[in-house]
Amino acid sequence: MNLGRGLPTLIVSLIVGGLVFAFIALPMGAMLVRSFHVDGPVSMSVLRDRTETALLLLPPNERETFVTRAVSSADPSMRMEAIAAAMTLADLPVQWDRKAAYSKQIVAADEALARLPADKRESVEAHLSLAIVMLHKRIPLAYKVKDKLAVEDYSVLRSGKIRRYGLDHYREVIETPRMATAALNSLKLASIATVLTTLVAYLLAFGVNRGGIWRAGLARYAILLPLVSPPVVIATAIVLLFGRNGLVTRALLDDTLGLIDAGSTNLYGFYGVVVVQFLSFLPPAFIILDNVLSKQDGRLEEAAAIQGAGFRQTFFQLHLPMAQPGLIRAATLVFILAMTDFGNPMVIGQNMNVLAGVLYDEMIGFSNTPLASAIAVWLIVPVLAVYALLARIGRHKRFETSETAASAIALPAALNRGLSCLAWGIASLTAVIFATIIMGAIVRRWGQDYSLTLDYFTSANVPGFVSQFDGIEPVWTSLWIVLAAAPLGGLLAVIVAYLAERVRNRLNAAIGFLVLLPAILPGAVFGVGYIVAFNAPFGVADWSLNGTRTLIILNIAFGHLYVGVLAGRAMLSRLDRSVDDAAEILGASLWQRFSFVTLPMMRRAVLFGALFIFVDGMCTFSAVVFLQGPDFDLASVAIFQTASVSYYGVACAMSVAILAIVFAVMGGLATISRFGPLSLREAAGMKKVQVA
Repeated sequence: MNLGRGLPTLIVSLIVGGLVFAFIALPMGAMLVRSFHVDGPVSMSVLRDRTETALLLLPPNERETFVTRAVSSADPSMRMEAIAAAMTLADLPVQWDRKAAYSKQIVAADEALARLPADKRESVEAHLSLAIVMLHKRIPLAYKVKDKLAVEDYSVLRSGKIRRYGLDHYREVIETPRMATAALNSLKLASIATVLTTLVAYLLAFGVNRGGIWRAGLARYAILLPLVSPPVVIATAIVLLFGRNGLVTRALLDDTLGLIDAGSTNLYGFYGVVVVQFLSFLPPAFIILDNVLSKQDGRLEEAAAIQGAGFRQTFFQLHLPMAQPGLIRAATLVFILAMTDFGNPMVIGQNMNVLAGVLYDEMIGFSNTPLASAIAVWLIVPVLAVYALLARIGRHKRFETSETAASAIALPAALNRGLSCLAWGIASLTAVIFATIIMGAIVRRWGQDYSLTLDYFTSANVPGFVSQFDGIEPVWTSLWIVLAAAPLGGLLAVIVAYLAERVRNRLNAAIGFLVLLPAILPGAVFGVGYIVAFNAPFGVADWSLNGTRTLIILNIAFGHLYVGVLAGRAMLSRLDRSVDDAAEILGASLWQRFSFVTLPMMRRAVLFGALFIFVDGMCTFSAVVFLQGPDFDLASVAIFQTASVSYYGVACAMSVAILAIVFAVMGGLATISRFGPLSLREAAGMKKVQVA
């Protein structure tokens, strides 16, 4: 009887677990394994054995003809190479300088062969014909016997390389000057961005929750606005404002006031990247700290004041220690985002080399998946080290607070003014950035011709613009993809949350853990994992999903599943379990309990999860840039590509279209929702709350 009731649950758990394993755990594992793959040259003895085996597969007459033609067609340089290989096969040292010019080596090889004792010369000559075939006719031989060889034997014979496992790619990252410099740049940028962003985010969150900022509610929304913006939008706007032809640097400070030379004084380079990363990563850091500080019990501060503590003493001995968990999570998140950011450095960094950019080059430019996988793992290492260090600092501190009582103690007036200026200064800059993007989309040529046009939305009459897409066509491609991914991810998230919260066992606990992996791993790592795992799933090339819309839908759905799962579990933990138990006692099946009891009560979680996937799917970049196929363009990738080659008008037009779609969808869901409006703070605010 118990087995009959538990069997449907077990079947559902196995199906969901299989999907989660296939599209979350498998890509991560495949990427890790691939990072140890090293393709190196096989030894002469192994290559000889493979060549002999292949020759024996030919009919005797064909084999003799093939070898004879190979020997007769060998030129002097080929013969010299074969003599060296034959000496190695005969266990003799090569007796001439192998680094000398070929003309000298050819003469030296024949002289070395002639000087050998008769028995040793015969041994070398016995290997010579095979050596010529092995070195110079191996590929035609491989094709002749391809159908008779195992796949691995054919690959070794054709390429002369064999796959082994080692740490070569990891060492290459450290030992290659270009990669070592890129890693150092990434660490410097991430460190500065982490300290600066976390500090400012804390001050803003403190001011918002303590009433120290004028119109705090409106300021909160203004600070969060960049969360729904497409990638590199802020970098693009900063270039349009403070670049060589920027509205501020060129038009105002250079041409009008004559204070600077915009060609040399601008925000390109290292400090420009710092500014852009600060503005880009401030909202997610603010969300985490806002959430933590909103739960602090104001009665503790009142008790400290009663005991005679001043504001400074209360701040450093009460507020900061209690905010430490949030500071750790916010700092870790910003460090992750900065370490894996390659879009902003490419747009405004004047080709500044960063480790994530090297990963992009190796993957897109050279298809070197083993090295790219090793770089991806290297990107995770400092993130884990920073998190472990920060967690160790606060490992003995635990706080239980209540958000029911807010502090009635006012902040110093000077601090209020300072926090208000900081918050509204950032909010004003954010507004200017978005206004710049809108202007960039509708003016004819930034810095030269500010007459209005809509050509960038259609690519008509755009000087010099050459692309395979027209206008904002990639936006519609992304829209259809996320419209498929959002319902899938939203519904699956609720199912996972239900299994993890209501049907507790080891399998469902493992599923609940696996869905959180994309939350703590950089998006680029997830993208590389999908490339590796689904190029030839389970070794079957015909099952390849690379370059298809299906793979991107799956990547977006499963890569952002965790938000809906967290929201669903939080909601289920507050719902009375007895309702579900009563339905089971009355004979309701698992499907009936989920469909008619649990799901209606979790409509908000479904909407929330789907909306998050929709918003982030329209803007996601770091994973899908590796997955986009040759026959279609995604909006986020197209924005990055056009901005990186200075087609700012086209990038701005697509960005404006995405913003319009996102806000329209959020407004529509807010209208139809029966549970109150889905606010920007809720709908977009969870976008980067991976470590919260």
